[in-house]
Amino acid sequence: MSKRPNFGGMGGMNMQQMMKQAKKLQEQMAQEQQTITAQEFVGKSADDMVVVTFSGDRKLKDISINKDAIDPDDPDMLQDLIIDAINKGLSEIDEATQQSLGKYTKGMI
Repeated sequence: MSKRPNFGGMGGMNMQQMMKQAKKLQEQMAQEQQTITAQEFVGKSADDMVVVTFSGDRKLKDISINKDAIDPDDPDMLQDLIIDAINKGLSEIDEATQQSLGKYTKGMI
């Protein structure tokens, strides 16, 4: 007579416990993501000539351009300042996300 493995005993309980822990972890991550989304992140170019504000979900909410940055003979400078400010703002979001959610994903990637 062959012996069948018993999957319903302690193994089933461990799986149930793992599912509870996974659900709790998922809820914590969602809550932290909501916190990030509710925050505002600012990116500034050199000398604060261009200042942009993003929401945590990476939506541009505001842009402020110093009038001294507007040189009709040098539109490339203004473009560079805008790009710099935007990239810095997005980096701020990435950094905050990594600090907040990185503890959950550490070692997964």
